[in-house]
Amino acid sequence: MNKQGAFESAANTESGSRVFVYEVVGLRQNEETDQTNYKIRSSGSVFIRVPYNRMNQEMRRITRLGGKIVSIQPASALQQFNGTSSFGTANIGGNGQATPVNAPAEEQLKNKDQKGNTMTQAKGKKDAHADVPVNTYRPNAPFIGKCISNEPLVKEGGIGIVQHIKFDLSGSNLKYIEGQSIGIIPPGVDKNGKPEKLRLYSIASTRHGDDVDDKTVSLCVRQLEYKHPETGETVYGVCSTHLCFLEPGADVKITGPVGKEMLLPSDPDAKVIMMATGTGIAPMRAYLWRMFKDAERAANPDYQFKGFAWLIFGVPTTPNILYKEELEEMQAKYPDNFRLTYAISREQQNPQGGRMYIQDRVAQYADELWQLIKEEKTHTYICGLRGMEDGIDAALTAAAAKEGVTWSTYQKEIKKAGRWHVETY
Repeated sequence: MNKQGAFESAANTESGSRVFVYEVVGLRQNEETDQTNYKIRSSGSVFIRVPYNRMNQEMRRITRLGGKIVSIQPASALQQFNGTSSFGTANIGGNGQATPVNAPAEEQLKNKDQKGNTMTQAKGKKDAHADVPVNTYRPNAPFIGKCISNEPLVKEGGIGIVQHIKFDLSGSNLKYIEGQSIGIIPPGVDKNGKPEKLRLYSIASTRHGDDVDDKTVSLCVRQLEYKHPETGETVYGVCSTHLCFLEPGADVKITGPVGKEMLLPSDPDAKVIMMATGTGIAPMRAYLWRMFKDAERAANPDYQFKGFAWLIFGVPTTPNILYKEELEEMQAKYPDNFRLTYAISREQQNPQGGRMYIQDRVAQYADELWQLIKEEKTHTYICGLRGMEDGIDAALTAAAAKEGVTWSTYQKEIKKAGRWHVETY
């Protein structure tokens, strides 16, 4: 995965124009709530429009007033599905906040599960990743590797160019582990006449490499292509184009490895949730190979994965499902340990009739994901377009709210505990 720019469809960043509609039941009818001008249907539901940056505050206020959030949907999606006049809303003031209620700030809600037990996070130290290699090779002294192979990943009829590129590390001291990245320095000079700077790419292979011989490293690279904002001219990324058309045998300048944010837990009984778009699949492929590939399992007698892994993968078309055969082969072989879910935006529809993006899949399975996330053995990894984060947070906010839990607070706690891992661009 190239971390230097967001080069996939901007449509994938949609999240209801960052305004969401809460469907709430059970709000107390008293002098305070009478001031809110909520239009209450005969069903007892209240629909409240809330800007994204006020979601958690509004959830806490609703809970304080005795309400229960039964659903959260992007405002635009609800209007498309229900019609613009079929649901009432609270007014939003000029400051972008939901209709205010004159009430003192509430105390922080205690996080409790459905049985009333206080929910706690893993307080033990993070998984020990002893001797994680970092910056073995630096920009001023890179390792000169060689391209072994450069294979297309997008099938006929797909969108764009994405390549799986394998490099020979023979003669180097470059060691890495799953979830790390390497830097690539393209040849030539930039527009200022200075040598090109390195670009970081997530590693798509395990520490043993695709050949399980500890001599290679692989990348998943999409050619960056965009329109110049002033001239309208098509511009191609310097490094991604260099890599996508690299010939076997060609030299390449490699730096790193870097990164400790996306490392896998060492516990073979862990539960691993993976959410990826496009080339964000790169580290997920490394994880899955380590968990399920026969040769990898043979090379790692001390790590025999017996837990549960769930990959939710967002792509525009079926031909753009990168590593499709590998993924489906692993799912078929380990059906009890590996769950595979696609979100194919240009071929599948969400419940509102729009395109099916990864955040829509997360919303579909939000309650199930939330139950998994609460388990102390669960680690969640998100990699790809930054735009998917809002929708993921909105879905998990709704799921957590059903148990009176503030998602943003809970998310900070599991991140501190080393169980929430994000690398987006």
